[in-house]
Amino acid sequence: MPRIYLVIFCGLLSLIVSAYALADEQSDLDFYHNVFSAPPLLPKSFRPDCVKPACSAELMPGMSMFRAEPNPAYFTVAQSGTAAGWEERVASDWHYFTIPASMGKITLIDFGATPDGTGYRYLANANTQNILYEPWSSSKIMAFAGALATIGRDVNASTLVGDVTLGDLITSINSYAPSGNADGNSNAIATYFANIAGREFLTGLFHNKWLNMNNPAIRFRGAYGPTAFSPTSADWQFDLRNKLAVEPFEEASDDPFYQSYRCDECGLTGNKPMTTLAQAEFLKRLATHYSEPQTRLPGFNAWHLSMLLYGDGHSNSVVDAGGMQAGIGVLLAQAIANALAPGSDASAKAVLDEQTGGRWRIFQKIGAGPSETRGQSETVLLAHVLLQLNKGPAREFTLAVQTEVKGNSEAGVGRAAQKMQEVLNISMAQLLSSK
Repeated sequence: MPRIYLVIFCGLLSLIVSAYALADEQSDLDFYHNVFSAPPLLPKSFRPDCVKPACSAELMPGMSMFRAEPNPAYFTVAQSGTAAGWEERVASDWHYFTIPASMGKITLIDFGATPDGTGYRYLANANTQNILYEPWSSSKIMAFAGALATIGRDVNASTLVGDVTLGDLITSINSYAPSGNADGNSNAIATYFANIAGREFLTGLFHNKWLNMNNPAIRFRGAYGPTAFSPTSADWQFDLRNKLAVEPFEEASDDPFYQSYRCDECGLTGNKPMTTLAQAEFLKRLATHYSEPQTRLPGFNAWHLSMLLYGDGHSNSVVDAGGMQAGIGVLLAQAIANALAPGSDASAKAVLDEQTGGRWRIFQKIGAGPSETRGQSETVLLAHVLLQLNKGPAREFTLAVQTEVKGNSEAGVGRAAQKMQEVLNISMAQLLSSK
């Protein structure tokens, strides 16, 4: 081949390869924006049927009406205990999901009936439940719960933080969008709550103050950017006569237990490393506040749980729902719908409504980002799910999922999100096909 033709051929080949690369990158970005970060799907009746302790809360976590025959594969909290070492005493199968570690990490806590009440089985893939990673924004609900536990006062739909309703603040954290007077700066709002709780307290919740996790490297010493939400007043106004002056650290770095992301002790996973087991257990214990007195977070109460899940008193944000129910993303809903009705042409929402009569709940918080430190792009999902199925027993479970790909870019986050969709598709199909 004459040299001139070889040069032309190589140039055309390079253009073709570049065109395919650009198309792939656009596809990754589309998935990131239109699936991973999409407004959540909601049940046809998505408002809480009952959220207060005096009610019969069929659709509150931990209160599902299990109709299954007792299953010895599930252990109650009384059986496993809560003292250090509980992780070895729970009913578990750390290789349950047929998902290689290279695809991602998932821990799922499945609820089931036992002769002595609700029991749990802990399921993971490839023994990944104790591998440390950066949880990104999925950990923001921990800052919120820790702040409410620190304050310890009842909250309600009218509670104001300065001139912003508390319901709008927690909704904005989950939706990444304005809600009422909350401006959608999820990072600043979450940092404010972490500054109320303090990093020593938040870290202690994973260890001797609450969860008693085995891994001493799990901690919460960071923040979500340099700026914290600054309310118009230090007062939290609970009603016309009751208020409390709340004085958080003004900046995260004012907290003596704050660590910078690349501190000497932090390593590649940064200043708030967690695991799928730690995150799932944290949310599971919050969600079962009604039904499991032994595992309640001290200072956290039923009114706080209602605020976390539903954002009582919230304004509309990306959807007409609040709290964790406004958490963006449709990956989990799609995976559950595919598992319940394989091959169906109906939308995920239509399948879920049809299979449950609209009695389903997904409370979720995503986290994601490109990491220069690790040279990769990552996604995390933390969620609690209730399915009151028309046929068969109710299903309830808490899960944490993490995926990563090489290369730190927004498109890379889209690729990691597509891996998460695969992990969820496989895991939901396995879980929901079992009795």
